[in-house]
Amino acid sequence: MKSMTSDLGLIENITTIIRPPYFYISGFTGIPHMEYYYVFLSLVYIISLIGNSFIMFVISMDRSLHSPKYIVVFNLALTDVCETTALVPKLLDMFLFDRQFISYNQCLANLFFISIFLFMQSFNLTILSYDRLVAICSPLRYHMLVSHRSMFQLTGAAWVFALLIVLFPVSFITRLSFCGSVVINSYFCDHGPLYRLAAPCCDVLPNIVLSYFIPCLVLYIPMVFIIASYICIIHALFTITLPKDRHRAIKTCTSHLILVAIFYLPINISYLFVSFIPSNIRIINLSLTSVLPPMLNPIIYVLKTEEFKVSAKRLLKRV
Repeated sequence: MKSMTSDLGLIENITTIIRPPYFYISGFTGIPHMEYYYVFLSLVYIISLIGNSFIMFVISMDRSLHSPKYIVVFNLALTDVCETTALVPKLLDMFLFDRQFISYNQCLANLFFISIFLFMQSFNLTILSYDRLVAICSPLRYHMLVSHRSMFQLTGAAWVFALLIVLFPVSFITRLSFCGSVVINSYFCDHGPLYRLAAPCCDVLPNIVLSYFIPCLVLYIPMVFIIASYICIIHALFTITLPKDRHRAIKTCTSHLILVAIFYLPINISYLFVSFIPSNIRIINLSLTSVLPPMLNPIIYVLKTEEFKVSAKRLLKRV
């Protein structure tokens, strides 16, 4: 009798995790004239792929661009290619060919890859702001503080940190039980819509905490660093006496600031005003945040740089 009671106690303590065989990504369902948006996404993907691949090719082939700054630029282009490739082809496949069902394991992989490349976008912009900060505020110490070794260390640390951080939302999803709906109200397997599906079935408090903690680590802390950097840069600009040098410094900072605004503003709008923005508009806004920066990064930041244009022309003449 005592043995039977203990067995029943063990059975009661066993937690059964319900993992559905698939999820359904609702995405842009119900939004009118979305076929034009799919054409737009296809064009954005092609431009991103060509532009960023060209940048990586020129940097790798021209030794004059093997400088610390272009280590980060190459990393930014690589991240852009990986992010759009992880997102856009699968997105077009799902919604153009009505394949919106995605298996449980594929969903976790989708969450992992899109998240890690999104995090790296933020870290790359932060490292580039550090480069501008040192170049303008401490030009005499630039080659000591911004060396090949330091840039490799920063970009390597960023990849490791992004990898470790992204493992948390993925692993925390695996502990959830999905006993109800399997419809994800997003355009990919996003952590927030995923854990909300499990809310009626199990405790999602750790996921809620994580949904606030991770954006602070990968978005808001880097953004605060960038803002603080530019406060120091603006102060340093007033000490530059030659108008030509000041204009050149402002030009390089303006390109970087445009990239920062394109990346951070839509994300902040979506997260801070989530209660006031209709769901469909929020989904489109976030999807644009994922695809537009990779397309615009090479155009705004790299292709307008005189040093890169000279190298590209020299390389194309050889070909």
